[in-house]
Amino acid sequence: MLFFYIGEECEVTMQINRVRSGVLSLTAFILSTLSASVLAQTAATVAPVEALANPYGIQAVWAQGDLVARGTLLILVLMSMASWYVIVSKYIEQARVNKQSRAVEGDFWNGASIRQSADALEATSPYRFIADKGLESASKHDGMLGAIDFNTWVTMGIQRAMTNVQSRLQEGLALLATVGSTAPFVGLFGTVWGIYNALVSIGMSGQASIDKVAGPVGESLIMTAIGLAVAVPAVLGYNWLVRRNKLAMEDVHAFGNDLHAVLLATAGKS
Repeated sequence: MLFFYIGEECEVTMQINRVRSGVLSLTAFILSTLSASVLAQTAATVAPVEALANPYGIQAVWAQGDLVARGTLLILVLMSMASWYVIVSKYIEQARVNKQSRAVEGDFWNGASIRQSADALEATSPYRFIADKGLESASKHDGMLGAIDFNTWVTMGIQRAMTNVQSRLQEGLALLATVGSTAPFVGLFGTVWGIYNALVSIGMSGQASIDKVAGPVGESLIMTAIGLAVAVPAVLGYNWLVRRNKLAMEDVHAFGNDLHAVLLATAGKS
């Protein structure tokens, strides 16, 4: 009887194990099927959506704008081109002046005379211009000009020359200041004009849907963005070039003071 019970118990245990294995296999199959279905749905959900073509932009502003809108856009483009031309050209000019300043510091005062050292400089050098004006003032101190003190007369000649150099270095900076201060308002004018035309068109059509309002208004705001894009480089370039001009003029004033002292010493010896 004992062996009978043991054999029956073993058979029951084997059946339970077979049932458990079947349940686990079925569960694994169901889970794998569900996982595949979920992954497929997720992939379909996150599939890239084709980007809608943007019907608005600068091209639309130019194509759909009237004469005033196009004229405003052209003015902003011309202002940007002019400001960048001034920035690049003045930078090149200032770099040339700085190079000529280093040449003066190295060789000018080692010459036999001011005339000889001035002739060795470039024809376009502001330092040669100042030296020529100083020598001219020292040599033309006669007639009614002789009534003026020699020191005062030479000082006036050198000072006029340095003022002339400073004026040439500042040429074009007024344009940058003008562009930097007026470009945002030109762009704002284009925005106001565009919004006005958009509202008139919406009122005439009688449709005030979001696509009828947002598109034209967004196109109008492009004008303000362009105005700011024109003004910011102009303002930054103006401040940068003014700073460089100040540094260049410090060297020019130092040269003028040294030239004045040498001319007075030479005149006193003669």
